Amino acid sequence: MTAAPALGTVHLLPQTRQLRALHTIIRDRHVAREQFVAASGRIIRQLMETALDLLPYEPWDVPTPVGRTYPGLRHASAICGVPVVRAGESMEPELRAIMPGVPIGKILIQRDKVTKLPRLYYSALPADIDRRQVLLMDPMLATGGTALAAIEVLLGRGVEVDDMVFVTLLAAPEGIAAVHARHPGLRIVTSAVEERLNENAYMVPGIGDFGDRYFGTDITR
Repeated sequence: MTAAPALGTVHLLPQTRQLRALHTIIRDRHVAREQFVAASGRIIRQLMETALDLLPYEPWDVPTPVGRTYPGLRHASAICGVPVVRAGESMEPELRAIMPGVPIGKILIQRDKVTKLPRLYYSALPADIDRRQVLLMDPMLATGGTALAAIEVLLGRGVEVDDMVFVTLLAAPEGIAAVHARHPGLRIVTSAVEERLNENAYMVPGIGDFGDRYFGTDITR
């Protein structure tokens, strides 16, 4: 795993030995699906906690059981999670575990087989999403095409880039550059920045097709 590029809007998880061990599991092509899902979930939980820490907070004092006042904090704005279907739905359970009542939108984008460009097929978003902080979730940021298309959907609903955080498990330098070329202020949270994309637009050293491996659709009989 390489170091993050020198961009203040890329937030790389601390590269601990524990995180490296989890990456060893999910990058192993021979690992059982149960282990892959469990290790991915542990990483995604860290990503969600880091993303939530980037959102605005406001002072909120509370009384303690011993009669003192604790000068606490609470989220200053409502929050919404938006996974990019299908792979992004793997990140939804970890956000719900942290914030059980959080609204969840959906965006379905797939690459057109002829034009090779991302195409929007479906979106369902909260009516008040323009007044929320949005966690846009997709485990892979490769070329950046899908991310940019999803961001355009949110912009079309009145969400400002400053109110978005893109949460991804792995990011390629090419994808980060493409997204920041159009939206330099977008915050990206990731657990690893890869070396590069190969000729098939897969990340190197990579993880393969995350959605297939997570949901078990890569199994051949």
